[in-house]
Amino acid sequence: MLMKKEIIKLLIAEKQQEIERIELQQRAIEFDDNASYVIVGIRRAGKSYQMFQDIKRKIEAGKIKIEDCLYINFEDERVADMQASDLGLLLECYAEMYDNPRPLIYLDEIQNIEGWEKFARRIADSKYRVIITGSNARMLSHDIATTLGGRYIVREVFPFSFAEYLTWNDVAIDKNWEYNPDTRTKVAKLMETYLHFGGFAECFGMVNKREWVNSLYQKILLGDIVARNNIRNGNAIRLLAKKLAECVMQPTTQTRLLHIVKSSGNAVGRNTIADFLGYMNDAYLTFDIANYIDSLAERASNCKRYYFDNALLNNFLVEAEPQLLENIVAIDLVKRYRESESDGVYFYNKGIEVDFYVPNEKMAIQVSYSISDSITREREVRALFKLASVFDVTKAIIITRHEESVIEQDGMRIDVIPIHKWLLRV
Repeated sequence: MLMKKEIIKLLIAEKQQEIERIELQQRAIEFDDNASYVIVGIRRAGKSYQMFQDIKRKIEAGKIKIEDCLYINFEDERVADMQASDLGLLLECYAEMYDNPRPLIYLDEIQNIEGWEKFARRIADSKYRVIITGSNARMLSHDIATTLGGRYIVREVFPFSFAEYLTWNDVAIDKNWEYNPDTRTKVAKLMETYLHFGGFAECFGMVNKREWVNSLYQKILLGDIVARNNIRNGNAIRLLAKKLAECVMQPTTQTRLLHIVKSSGNAVGRNTIADFLGYMNDAYLTFDIANYIDSLAERASNCKRYYFDNALLNNFLVEAEPQLLENIVAIDLVKRYRESESDGVYFYNKGIEVDFYVPNEKMAIQVSYSISDSITREREVRALFKLASVFDVTKAIIITRHEESVIEQDGMRIDVIPIHKWLLRV
């Protein structure tokens, strides 16, 4: 016990020193001083960064000193054997180090501690202000929300948006940026990189970006999926992840995925495939978009499946710009409009296929790398017209890589928008 407490004290002191030295580029994120939060999202998306930002802002405002913060990262190998029953030691150790009876508490990657929820509820009940992060979507589940008893505000964090990526690169976007040739050139160049390597800030300055992304993918696959769920057939889930990347623009049934994996010599069943897909979603590697007209039972088995960042999708593919284009649109729509894990953003497939449909916005979107070909143009336009004949559509959009125009036909307006402009919309 004495040794464990000494380790905890060391971690508290080390992190305080580290946070003081960190220089941050601010993201547009605010926390209420009187609220506690659970922050969830894919690894390296910036969850810890948000904690650091919260601490630094309070220090700069003169509200706290660094000694007022109790920060523990549960990914640290020195606390790898910590149990839920040990969590009370955190407050004991802090009290032995400092006089502040009510520190601000920051618990990073707490999903590594099984049963953490009761401790989190207890300290919130004791009126501590707490911020918790985790890389598992199960932390959004109804069961956990019930255990926490409404004491926490839950936020999902995504990697940097394109607008944030431009800010990172010192490119200022004002209302007239399109009329500045220098800015237009910079935006076009950065869009190319962002399309292929996404929004992981750690990767921005990397020379070998693929190497960094592959390392992250292996961490998610082996650590967050295979090890955590005791998966014995690692080859099967690797193959499944690759096939999802290759099929990212197409609806895929669990039955089809089962046949693909089994045809490669892997002895798996339907339930195993369903479990694997769930684990990948839980780890924020992938997410699903359902067919709007499917029943609830059908939506689980027949989905379009996307990757949470283009860098991860690009890790599997070569010269796959159409897939990357649609994936980045899916990410943005889910970030803006998803109401729950399965609601808010859909595709439509009944006689025609429309890539995305957001009913609350009355918005239908087709994604096409180029519509310069008359056959492609006609196909995309026809699909939007047919959907508008069935549902109330007031925003019809075709997102392209570079092309821009307005199509007006039979009283309907379709905006053709290049991806960089669409991502930068207010």
